[in-house]
Amino acid sequence: MKQFIRVMKALSDPNRVRILKILAKKELCVCELRELIGLAQSTVSKHLKVLEDAGLVDYRKEGSWFIYRLTSGEESEYARVMLKNLKGWLDDEPQLLEMVDKLPHVDRERICPV
Repeated sequence: MKQFIRVMKALSDPNRVRILKILAKKELCVCELRELIGLAQSTVSKHLKVLEDAGLVDYRKEGSWFIYRLTSGEESEYARVMLKNLKGWLDDEPQLLEMVDKLPHVDRERICPV
């Protein structure tokens, strides 16, 4: 029950859903997500922590950057099922479409302080 509630709570915030949808397109660091979503870096980091705790995202360290990606969902059946279903949902949502359009122009080398 606890894992189910954690996943559902993580998905209850529109910004966290946007993060998941954009990470489905490409692995990104916090500052790239901040640039796309338009939230403060600390807010994006808090959202990522909630998503990580729910088993929806994980990260790897690359130099001074933490690069986030969707998980395979192996740790949680709920996370796996929701990530699979989310792939086909909300693709016509205006804010997501705008973020996808910006994605090729977001470059961590340019926007992230090292």
